[in-house]
Amino acid sequence: MKLRIASLSLLALTLVALPAMAQTVYSNGPINGNTDAWTINFGFVVSDTFSVTNNTTITGGSFGMWLFSGDTLTSAELSITSGENSGTSYFDQTVNFTQGACAVNQYGYNVCQENTSFNGPMLNAGSYWLNLQTGSVPSGDPVYWDENSGPSKASENSVGSIPSEAFTVLGTSTSSMPVTTTTTGSAPEPSSIMLFGSGLLGLASWLHRKLF
Repeated sequence: MKLRIASLSLLALTLVALPAMAQTVYSNGPINGNTDAWTINFGFVVSDTFSVTNNTTITGGSFGMWLFSGDTLTSAELSITSGENSGTSYFDQTVNFTQGACAVNQYGYNVCQENTSFNGPMLNAGSYWLNLQTGSVPSGDPVYWDENSGPSKASENSVGSIPSEAFTVLGTSTSSMPVTTTTTGSAPEPSSIMLFGSGLLGLASWLHRKLF
């Protein structure tokens, strides 16, 4: 009997000692890959909202990205703020990425899932902005964040409000159940097609003005 009690006590101590596993605390839906995407380097900043319903420590995330053939996203500056790339800053670091599954879309870009993990902030329940900029690939090519028109609000620093992007936020929460908001990928709409000119194709004229 004493041996059984000792074994149960040891099991309880072991369970307490195990680190909390990261879980999905917010998702803006799956990667679309065929509507539009927004530049996160060359001075452009893309910002999306996310929310947590309990005190949550942010530990990473995954993002849908469009890349030129052969490119791999190595790092980007990721920040979490109270406002649209402004206000109180809870986190602001250059984080590294590992590249997951990729598929070539109708425009010839590799659309990839990019994953990152980091020691992020503990956030109280509420809404926040996640901002990406200075995306880096060895070639120096542009990097684009996939637009999926999920439920988040979003903006880009040169044009203002835009449809939101494909991303998932990971963390450890005081809740036993993750809080997940998802949406299905959306088909291209006329407004999204028009925005494509400012999201991707507009970069060509910007680079022309910048480099020539």
